[in-house]
Amino acid sequence: METRRALLVDAFAAEPLAGNAAGVLPDAEGLSDDQMAAVAAELGASETAFLTDGDGTTDAGEGVDDRLRYFSPTTEVDLCGHATVATYGALFAEGAIDGGERTLRTNVGDLTVSVDDDGTVWMRQQAPSVETVEVDAGRLGPALGIDPAALRDVGADLPVAVASTGLPFLVVPVNFLERLGEADPDDEAIERLSEEFDAAGVYAFTFDTLEGDSTLHGRAFVPSLGISEDPVTGTASGAVGGYLRHVDAFDGDEPDELRFEQGHFLGRPGHVRVRVEADGVRVGGRTSVALDGEVQIPDDDEDEIIEA
Repeated sequence: METRRALLVDAFAAEPLAGNAAGVLPDAEGLSDDQMAAVAAELGASETAFLTDGDGTTDAGEGVDDRLRYFSPTTEVDLCGHATVATYGALFAEGAIDGGERTLRTNVGDLTVSVDDDGTVWMRQQAPSVETVEVDAGRLGPALGIDPAALRDVGADLPVAVASTGLPFLVVPVNFLERLGEADPDDEAIERLSEEFDAAGVYAFTFDTLEGDSTLHGRAFVPSLGISEDPVTGTASGAVGGYLRHVDAFDGDEPDELRFEQGHFLGRPGHVRVRVEADGVRVGGRTSVALDGEVQIPDDDEDEIIEA
């Protein structure tokens, strides 16, 4: 049995116990899939990132600095924005990496991460893909636990769509924050919708916000990954940034940077900065390490419970 360092890092929050907690193993070299899955289940965060050395080169012939894999408590996830931000925010805070850009390899391809001098981590995601879909409000409302009228009010101008910058989400606009706050989703119905539209989950949002400088307030429901509600979601935020441009939500006068607030209804307030650019989307935020410890990992042939 061996011991590895394990962190819990709160992403998209400048203080601990806010934002979205991610597990981070800064050294996951040599761990098997089963070991990583077991560690993620033990840590219990919505996702845990496992960092190893990079291998190979990008399409542009540049070296890959790091390899990241992500596991929820129940399955491997191809991409996770908040766990990526958490990983590099923690590494920068302890001086393990310098500011500037790094290239990481994920299951969806090679991505660029950069860290500002103040510790803000920016993750470049893939160019967004957005496809509007037809889903009756009479079906969406009960699935989300929201009055269908709150969805019909905005449906003419803001359609439901599947949007992705590497991990697809079903994007659902809601008229008012009060209605979004009342959401009480039916996990099984959300899972059926996710499966039908080949999405990781449902991201519901409203332009009615708590803070005046926020662009929107969002809530993300991802029971297919074992997460009834994810507090603050980087990959979904990137996808929604692409969605807003696709549907021309700002009538051609789109701000250079969007600010999404999320997690407040779970007592985990956080903020995601989103920049939709010509060649992709960048999401950014601050991080705070909430727990720094060790995890014992049984050998592959040992059937033991991991002790955190």
